[in-house]
Parts: sequence; structure tokens; C-alpha cells
Amino acid sequence: MESLTHLIIIFISLSLVNNLVLTKFLGICPYLGVSRRVDMAFGMGCAVTFVMTISGTVTWIINTQVLYPLGMDFLKYIAFIMVIA
Repeated sequence: MESLTHLIIIFISLSLVNNLVLTKFLGICPYLGVSRRVDMAFGMGCAVTFVMTISGTVTWIINTQVLYPLGMDFLKYIAFIMVIA
């Protein structure tokens, strides 16, 4: 039960306090640009969520499994740009 409370607190923190769109201005164009129609805003929100999830997962794997073990930390920005591109 205690772990469920922690998960709820983490979810609220991520959605309200540490929201990427509102704090880092990531994805601000889709957030502001297509929010007039609900169906377009929902589709764009799903697309941004999908891309952020996949790119975050892939860059974490590359960073922890490839770059750090091989001592190539200096290439992380290039690798991250390649994943997003």
C-alpha cells in the first residue's frame, strides 16, 4: 500500500510540478499550435508522448550500455541528436 502511495505522489509530481512541456518548453509548439481542436491536440499529444518515451528509452540504453562502459561519455550529445533525428 505504501508503494502505491509513492507511485501516486510521483505521478502527480511528474504531471504538475516537473511537467516537461511547462518547465522545459519541450514540445511547446504542438502544445500551443494544435490545441484549438481537441482531436488534433489529443493526436499531437499522443505523438509527442510516444516520441519522448521511445527516444528517452533508446538514449538511456545507449548511454548506460554503450557509452559509459566504453569510456566515450564525450559522444553522448552526438548520440542523443542522432537518436532524435
